[in-house]
Amino acid sequence: MDVPELLEAASLVVPEEIATENDLTVSDVWEYLTRDDWEGAFGLLEDLGGARHLPLGFWESMADAAEQLGMQRSAAWCRWRCHESRYGVIRADLTLRPASETRRRTPLPGAGTLRPMWDIGHRTPAGEPDLAIAALWVEFTPFLEPGGRATARLAPLTPSRWRHLRPGQAITLHESRPPAGTAVVLEVQDPAEPGALHPPAPPRHADGRG
Repeated sequence: MDVPELLEAASLVVPEEIATENDLTVSDVWEYLTRDDWEGAFGLLEDLGGARHLPLGFWESMADAAEQLGMQRSAAWCRWRCHESRYGVIRADLTLRPASETRRRTPLPGAGTLRPMWDIGHRTPAGEPDLAIAALWVEFTPFLEPGGRATARLAPLTPSRWRHLRPGQAITLHESRPPAGTAVVLEVQDPAEPGALHPPAPPRHADGRG
């Protein structure tokens, strides 16, 4: 499908009662579409997707539209939301250690490209931490400086290993030794799609894109 068809398909699954902070609804999306303002329609749909959990097909159409529009970061965000629809949402309050305390001297990339290890409470038979891998998306900023703090979303490589997490639980970020940061779980949500493997809540501008 081309961009207009993809945006129309996405708009058809948005309930009419959903509104943005500025009281815009899916009816306003159609105003953009009639004016051939594809980026305007996309941006409003993205915001509406941040106001309610929408099905996987919505985010798949949005990701395809973003790629055709050349909006690579938005496409990555929509693909991230596809993953959350299938496997669930984990959000946490992440604090990185200062550069003086870790090997990281550069900002941590926040758009889902980093797949660090996490101590989430599992132990080996010898009692050592049995680390788990999860990709990392930092909300509202493309990078997080050493010593910085932000809300992050996690996409586990093996979702079943993360089912025990609950809000308030502390977990540890590892890129090497010593730990690179600590996080407190804020939110754990079940998958939106029936039959998904694991237990998505978006930030208000739907993107933790920044």
